[in-house]
Amino acid sequence: MPYRTLLFLGLLGLASCKDKPLPNQEMIDLLKASARFDYNHGNVFSPEAMIEYCDSIISHTSDQDAQRTALSKKANALLQLGQEQKAIELLQALLDRTSQGYPDQRIAILKDMAVAYLRLGDRTNCINNHTAESCIFPIAGSGVHRDKTGAEKAIELYTMILRDNPSDLESRWLLNIAYMTAGRYPSEVPPQFLLKVRDDDTMHLVKPFRNVAMNAGLNYKCIAGGSIVDDFNNDGYLDIVLSSWSLTEPMRYYRNNTDGTFTDVSDSSGLGYLTGGLNIEQMDYNNDGYKDIFVLRGGWKGKFGKNPNSLLRNNGDGTFTDVTKASGLLSFHPSQTAVWADFNNDGWLDVFIGNETTPGEEIHPCQLFINNRNGTFTEMAAKAGCAVVKFVKGVTSADYDNDGLPDIFLSTLNGNKILLRNESDKNGAIHFEDVSEKAGLTHNLTRTFPTWFWDYDNDGWPDILVCGYEFTQSLSYYAAAEAIQSPIGNAGKVFLFRNKHDGTFEEVSARVGLNSTAFAMGANFGDIDNDGYLDFYLGTGNPQLKSAVPNKLFKNIEGAHFLDATTAARVGNIQKGHGVSFADLDNDGNEDIYIKMGGAYTGDAFENALYLNPGQAKNHWINLLLQGTMSNKAAIGARIKLTFREHNKERSVFRDVTSGGSFGSNPLRQHIGIGEATTIGQVEIFWPVTGKTQILRNLPIDTNIKIIEGDSIFSTYHLSRCDFQSGVKGLVSCSPGNSNIPK
Repeated sequence: MPYRTLLFLGLLGLASCKDKPLPNQEMIDLLKASARFDYNHGNVFSPEAMIEYCDSIISHTSDQDAQRTALSKKANALLQLGQEQKAIELLQALLDRTSQGYPDQRIAILKDMAVAYLRLGDRTNCINNHTAESCIFPIAGSGVHRDKTGAEKAIELYTMILRDNPSDLESRWLLNIAYMTAGRYPSEVPPQFLLKVRDDDTMHLVKPFRNVAMNAGLNYKCIAGGSIVDDFNNDGYLDIVLSSWSLTEPMRYYRNNTDGTFTDVSDSSGLGYLTGGLNIEQMDYNNDGYKDIFVLRGGWKGKFGKNPNSLLRNNGDGTFTDVTKASGLLSFHPSQTAVWADFNNDGWLDVFIGNETTPGEEIHPCQLFINNRNGTFTEMAAKAGCAVVKFVKGVTSADYDNDGLPDIFLSTLNGNKILLRNESDKNGAIHFEDVSEKAGLTHNLTRTFPTWFWDYDNDGWPDILVCGYEFTQSLSYYAAAEAIQSPIGNAGKVFLFRNKHDGTFEEVSARVGLNSTAFAMGANFGDIDNDGYLDFYLGTGNPQLKSAVPNKLFKNIEGAHFLDATTAARVGNIQKGHGVSFADLDNDGNEDIYIKMGGAYTGDAFENALYLNPGQAKNHWINLLLQGTMSNKAAIGARIKLTFREHNKERSVFRDVTSGGSFGSNPLRQHIGIGEATTIGQVEIFWPVTGKTQILRNLPIDTNIKIIEGDSIFSTYHLSRCDFQSGVKGLVSCSPGNSNIPK
């Protein structure tokens, strides 16, 4: 069926109910118009339009070079749509008509064919016959392809290519991947082409996770998008909301049934009629006690990305209402990143949106919307000195200088790392100063993507992590270069800036062992072993189908060193990774990892993964759910200091209430590991509006605690523990009991 027909059936048809308008009809209409505008061969993310354009050229020109170019572009577009066999047939025809006198052209075609066969193997096995180990690097066990046709043909082609050019690192990496999928790695890989798998965790500090998304019914498949794991109906159990970059794919809402199963309530909630959204975030913008959702659209698409963002109000009855226009947040700028914080400390959350300005094209300044405390917002970025004009890919907020005001850090593809210090006064005048140079963040103009503030070394001062996105080759090239320890500069580097407590930062990436490439898109942090030190997980990739590199997990070793534990943990999926959330979904006291998978094209869609944590150590934990009264009700920006004794030594762990990184959202409920401590001496909570520190003593361990701002006591509540058993979808057992979360 033609794309336009599908578009009108899928989007237009849904939005034209004759009996009554669908929920959020006005936003549906805006998204429908944006989808129509997207269909253009000039939009590199519209392969359907490219095929139509190429067919027109092929039909109307006799110029052989123009025809060959059009055929090559059409084959690539077919591959992007997931029509691998058609792409292979077209590439073979193109190869047959390309003379031996054009060796470079023939090699380019052969490389495209090899990728097409790899993708065909993935579709036949990893997608159509998905298993828990599908595409987990190094590929083994049930991840090995049953139907090896695609893998074997890819091996044949890459071997041919490397015979002529042994230094082709991209082909070498993909050859090793093909051997893995065929079950012939490493023994049958020609020695001169063999690449060894990196495994830094030789001490087996991290036990393997297992993908149980299929068991829980959470393996939804679509292209790139965002994820939120949090409690949207206030029953204490974590729900999941997903979005897709495509304006033809709807949002999904999985409500936790409190028994280890989930119900898809996308349509009844109203979210299932809304499309698009490369990233999504949760907050409580109107202080009604229910978490709302902010959807960000248009990222990467330049002039085709002028799509509306959405503010979705949680009505508290299982439904969401789009209030974007009514709230004053409606605008049309390409973006995928924002941060919600109370920038003027009035008890209501504001939002800073990082927009994308492509050099030489239309300007899209960043926006700052201040909450008017009545359901509406006022934009005042220019007045506040923060209308940054860059290709912004990540924003995060924290009080880096401990002066009581939330500051902002921006990651950009221009290479600038921008720190905006909040200098707002007590009278409500809001202003930010660019202190990037003073803070020591301007010495390296490397393109970067996701970012966050965190206290990785537990010294009470927020540090900055930002992930590099610098590349001129395919990511497969860099993966091979890293495997043979060939210099690759800053490509895919992870940057860690330690807070020096004096308003400046020092880069400590090499010192702490962050020297492996990653090319992160989605990213977030959590504590996988409850030792009190924050670990992190990166979803990797770029739009190229030949860029197949593993997602990566890094374990924090006592705030002094990071260990690449990807191989040991079995979480290195080589499909594209986007929104990441750390959350204890089975309520066993260990944080699991949920990741929104899928690339930029329909043919690169992939199933989401829930990596279940088996429990890494006999450490203890506590969950803190904070509720503001003078401060914003979701307690975003509140700062936590937990003090306890471990091995007769006093320790402190520091956390800020946020959803974590800039691409993917953790629960606002804070999961805090306390190592082998058996008691908690005290918890100190710094509340941003009043500036007061609330102190509670002798908290119980391994439990869920709710703390209300200003109360001298705390309350506990119970959540049923669930066992996501392997092998059978929906086979989940739970301990008896329901949440009795205090209101």
